[in-house]
Amino acid sequence: LDVIKLQLVEAGLVQCLLDVVSITLGSEREEDAAQLKTASDLMVLLLLGGNRLQKLFEGGKGSVFHRVLSWVPSDNHQLQLAGALAIANFARNDGNCIHMVETGIVQKLLELLERHVEEGNVTVQHAALSALRNLAIPVVNKSKMLAGGAEVVLKFLQSEMPPVQFKLLGTLRMLIDTQADAADQLGTNSKLVERLVEWCEAKDHAGVMGESNRLLSALIRHSKSKDVVRTVIQSGGVKHLVTMATSEHMIMQNEALVALGIIAALDLALAEKDFVGAGLVQILHKLLTDERSAPEIKYNSMILICSVMGSEPLHKEVQTLAFIDVVSKLRSHDNKTVSHQASLTEQRLTAQS
Repeated sequence: LDVIKLQLVEAGLVQCLLDVVSITLGSEREEDAAQLKTASDLMVLLLLGGNRLQKLFEGGKGSVFHRVLSWVPSDNHQLQLAGALAIANFARNDGNCIHMVETGIVQKLLELLERHVEEGNVTVQHAALSALRNLAIPVVNKSKMLAGGAEVVLKFLQSEMPPVQFKLLGTLRMLIDTQADAADQLGTNSKLVERLVEWCEAKDHAGVMGESNRLLSALIRHSKSKDVVRTVIQSGGVKHLVTMATSEHMIMQNEALVALGIIAALDLALAEKDFVGAGLVQILHKLLTDERSAPEIKYNSMILICSVMGSEPLHKEVQTLAFIDVVSKLRSHDNKTVSHQASLTEQRLTAQS
């Protein structure tokens, strides 16, 4: 397919499509609107390709790239959509992403989103959020984007459209990755955290549910802040993180266990009731006795067991379920980190029995 695209580019199709857009833009005629749509759709398809097609990007200086960028502030929804999709496609490698953020594209995308907050076009919202998410992948871009006012995207918390919710969550999670201050700022925003907790119950939309859980965990993991932990506990988020620890996706299980460990370390007294109510100790027992649990799951489960021992009701549950037996078996685990942690955990449980 890339070969065909290249032949079309070399035959001058790009210029031809740009001309069609220029000629049909602003026309009231239905067939012109259809032509404009086809030409801009084709343009986006051409840009979605391998390295040689990336030549159209030419380090961001290519006239094609600039023409397509000029579509983003246009008043035509179809061109706004094509412009945002083209940016999302260009933003497929770090070099392009870094260059685009330097050229001020984020501002254009945020202004576009701002125009679509009220009664907005869902496909445009979705495309612009996709572009922002991709641009936020390189670490150097995150702080620049946050400094540039990327919190405009929080206005989409009111959206009732699952595709927009899903993209919004992914964009926020990408922005706060490794950014402690941003995670702290967002994690203490109780409106945001309450909305996440609500979406953690979106049974009809597994994608939104999964992303909400992951963002809730990320806010805690990247901020390591007591205020964030309190906000999550008070908003009712703990039970969702406990459930997330039983996910079939190991990466999500792990993210949940690390977040729960931070909660236990920073405010066990406030979380105690939720831990008991959600059956945390029983779940940890299951994870440690299950042969299929990955080494890091076993490791983080033991860390968490040690962290909850300071709570009387949780301590009692640990004793009732005879964790010492489970943990002593893990001392002979193939994985050195797991076996070492098993020895430490066994000592801790013995000392407190």
